[in-house]
Amino acid sequence: KIGKSPGYDLISNKILKHLPNKTLILLTLIYNSMLGLSYFSLTWKFSIIILIHKPLKYKNLTTSYRPISLLPTLAKLFDKNVLKRIRPIIRSHNIIPNSQFGFRTNHSTIHQIHRFTDKIATLFENKEFCPGVFLDLAQAFDRVWHISLLYKLKLFLPAPYYLIIHSYLCNRLFEVRQGNSISSYYPIQAGVSQGSDLAPDLFNIYTSDIPKVANTATYSDDTAILSFNKDPILTSSDL
Repeated sequence: KIGKSPGYDLISNKILKHLPNKTLILLTLIYNSMLGLSYFSLTWKFSIIILIHKPLKYKNLTTSYRPISLLPTLAKLFDKNVLKRIRPIIRSHNIIPNSQFGFRTNHSTIHQIHRFTDKIATLFENKEFCPGVFLDLAQAFDRVWHISLLYKLKLFLPAPYYLIIHSYLCNRLFEVRQGNSISSYYPIQAGVSQGSDLAPDLFNIYTSDIPKVANTATYSDDTAILSFNKDPILTSSDL
């Protein structure tokens, strides 16, 4: 999209749209070389973090802001190429549980809500009790543990793609920008960048081994768990 904010190098999508063919050929050679070497360029690992205030949250609390990473446009384009290659592998190994509707093709919040409300309506028609627990992981994307994520990726990804993502996650740096103020650079030791095309799929893989319960609905980092029975005591104990 033309209006997307660029990263620290100020190369925008609009600039990419107007690159001459010779430059596009060179860029293709660079991408193919990175894929062949399973290497992610160090110059594309710098992120600018901007803070988006969450509605109805206190402005004086750090938890009231959602960090968004402004990444180099060339890095995001490479992300898309890698994602296009690993998604079929993720699907073929059934890595993402069926209960997870977040960041998946032909899955949306509306589909998940319809699925769950339909289940609840059926239970009520059968005169069953139906308590639920609703969970929201705080700062979920920022808390992804790289060592654990890489371990899970290594279980099913071919070595070249595993090594690319390993290179992608290592030695990343960020700075925080708020208004006219900019922080120093700091190393990224955990998390996946909100703003990267790879991040949602990496998050889904990271959370894919959460214990599966039959009546669970998940959308990204939000989870609902239902229990049902005609005996209210049994439904509560099941939860």
